[in-house]
Amino acid sequence: MKRIAFLVSLLAVSAAAAHAQESRQDISLSGTALIEPYKASSTDIQVHSTTAYGGLLSYRFMLTPSSALEGNYGMTYQNKITYYGSQFQNGITILTRNQEISGAYVRSFVFKNFNPFVEAGPAALIFMPIQNSGTKIQDARRQTEISAMYGAGFAYEISPSFDIRVEYRGLVTKVPTFGVNSSSYNFTTNRWYNISEPIVGVAYHF
Repeated sequence: MKRIAFLVSLLAVSAAAAHAQESRQDISLSGTALIEPYKASSTDIQVHSTTAYGGLLSYRFMLTPSSALEGNYGMTYQNKITYYGSQFQNGITILTRNQEISGAYVRSFVFKNFNPFVEAGPAALIFMPIQNSGTKIQDARRQTEISAMYGAGFAYEISPSFDIRVEYRGLVTKVPTFGVNSSSYNFTTNRWYNISEPIVGVAYHF
C-alpha cells in the first residue's frame, strides 16, 4: 500500500513538473496596425502617413513564472508616406511596406485568468518602398532604422494551452528619408517619432 501511495505521489509530481516544463514557451500570431503620426520638422519638411496593417509573429521563453524574453518579427502590407516642402508643396508620396525585428524583456503579473504584462527592448524597423505608380519618386531606397520598442497589455487564458493577447506597443524611431537627399528633393526632418502599434492575437503555450 505504501509503495502504491509512493508511486501515485511520484506520478503526480512528475506530471506537475512536465506541465511546468511544457508551459515555459509560447508562440503567438497577432494582427497589427502601425499608426505613424503627423510630423513637422526643424527644416521645412512635413510628413503625413496612412495606417499600415499587417501581422506579428512572437516567441517567448519564460525565465521565471513572471518574466520572459521575447523575439518578434512583423510585416505590414502597404501604406503611404507623403512629404511636403517648399520645393514640393503638392506632396511626394512613397508607398512602403514595413518589417519589424525586435526583442524584449517581458514582466508579467498574474490575476486568475488575466495576466497583465509590460515589455521593452531594442528593435529594427525596415522601410521598403514599393516601386509602382503610387510611388512618385524613383530614387527612394530601402532604409533600416535602429529603434526602441515598449508596450503594455494583457493575456486572457482561455485554456491551459491558449490565451488571447491585447497590447499597445510603441516604436520610437527616426522619421525615414528613404535615402532621398538631393538639391531637388530632400526629405530630411531631423526628427524622431513614436509609431503606435495596437495588437490583438492568440498565443499557444508548449
